[in-house]
Formats: sequence, structure tokens, C-alpha cells
Amino acid sequence: MSATSTALPPRERILRAAHDLFYGDGIRATGIDRVIAESGVAKVTFYRQFPSKDDLVLAYLDFRHERWMAWFTDALARHGGHVGAIAPALAEWFRSDDYRGCAFLNSVGELAPALPAVLGAARRHKQDMTAAVARLIRPAPGRARLARALALAIDGAIVQAQYLASPDAAVEALACVTRALARGIE
Repeated sequence: MSATSTALPPRERILRAAHDLFYGDGIRATGIDRVIAESGVAKVTFYRQFPSKDDLVLAYLDFRHERWMAWFTDALARHGGHVGAIAPALAEWFRSDDYRGCAFLNSVGELAPALPAVLGAARRHKQDMTAAVARLIRPAPGRARLARALALAIDGAIVQAQYLASPDAAVEALACVTRALARGIE
């Protein structure tokens, strides 16, 4: 644990440790004792903050949502703030060393039957992602439908980038879809 992280409040240290472990190794594969060890808090401190693993999982998803949406909207703006920004923005993420797909899609696959609140967190995340995409499209009839189509293409690229040896094919396919859709809205 870094010296900076020990200066953080216990809840923040726990969330950061859970984020890295859950996203990197999976939620089911990560036990509470490992989160406690990585966060450097006492067991009693952990349970004061999060009475159960389910509480921690939902807090992790909220934490991940806020971080990812901030990154996504910033990346879209850095790449021009238009539909064509989607593929290069996501290429940044796909090519990062810690890329492991969408935390929300992964969580639904791991936990949805056992923890239905995960579905709600995933829906909220995908709705907010779709809204960010919609803001890239000029107001016109069909804007919401087009944003949903782009969001579906994004999810497909996210999954494909996760299982291919290289994300290049997923990025190119997503760029092809966004170019075609952009031509249809201009």
C-alpha cells in the first residue's frame, strides 16, 4: 500500500482496494479478507463501513460508475466531442494495461441471479453511458434510438476487445459503425 493511500479515510481505502481486486480478479474470486488486507484496515473497521460483501459490491459499482463516466466524458471531449470520438476514446481504455472489460457486464454475469441489485446498477450505468453518447448527436427525431444503437455497438466492442488477443478489430469495427451512423445523421 502506498503512503498516499494510507492517508485516505478507511472507506475510500476499502473502495479503492475492492475496485482494483473486483475489477482485476472478479468479485466472486475476491474474498473480504483480501480486500481488508489490501486496504490496510482492521476487520472491525471494514464491517463498520460495509456490513456485508453485497454492500461492498454495490458501493464498488457506484464507485466504478462515477470513475468510468468521468473518464468517458473526458475522453469523448478530448477526441472531438462528436460521434467519431467514440472509437478512439474507447481504444484508449481497451489498450490500457488493466483492461478487463465492462465491470457492469462482468458483474451481471457473475452475480445477477444472486444479487439482483447488480442489474439496477448495470442499467443505470448503461443509461448514463447512452445519455453521454446521445449528447454527441445533434438534436433530431430518432436521436434516442440512434444513441441506443451506438451504445449497443459500444457494448459489443467492449466484449470483443476483452476476448481478442488485440483490441484493434473491435476498435475498427466500432469506428466503422460510428462512421456509418454519423453519415446517416448529417
